[in-house]
Amino acid sequence: MGSIEMLIIAIGLSMDAFAVSVAKGLSVSSIRPRHSLCVGGWFGGFQAIMPLIGFYLGITFSKFVSSVDHWIAFVLLGLIGLNMIKESRENEDVVPDPDFSVRTMFLMAVATSIDALAVGVSFAVLSVDIWSAVTIIGITTFILSVVGLKIGNIFGSRYKNKAEFLGGAILLTLGVKILIEHTCL
Repeated sequence: MGSIEMLIIAIGLSMDAFAVSVAKGLSVSSIRPRHSLCVGGWFGGFQAIMPLIGFYLGITFSKFVSSVDHWIAFVLLGLIGLNMIKESRENEDVVPDPDFSVRTMFLMAVATSIDALAVGVSFAVLSVDIWSAVTIIGITTFILSVVGLKIGNIFGSRYKNKAEFLGGAILLTLGVKILIEHTCL
């Protein structure tokens, strides 16, 4: 998997964190550097850790599934992508919460990075260089979370659903691309 594809995956994975960051930006009257570091650190850190965990879980079982690895990657990325698209279509009223406590940020970071765990399993069956992958994912998510915080503070929640839809579409497209490459080429 090339650097461009990895960046695209990182952007797709970071869309949940971006959307939550937009909501967090709505909750504060002015953004301080500690808000940016908090949101970027929690979301970027968990988006980097979860694929690493998934990768090592995947390696443990990869010898059993190597003949169908492309199908596993397709199904995991497809399901995550379709779920993100579905969630982007739901009209939920988000009540902005200005809480940046460890407990709140931990729960939000875990919730927004569960899909990265599944992607890590895909990385294992596809033999991706995990260290460069988690670095790109972590940095990308950090940056997009900080940007989301600022956008939410300035513009409001107009872009939350669009970001989540885009992230889902990206992951779904990459799942289809992997399947086509392994079955047709």
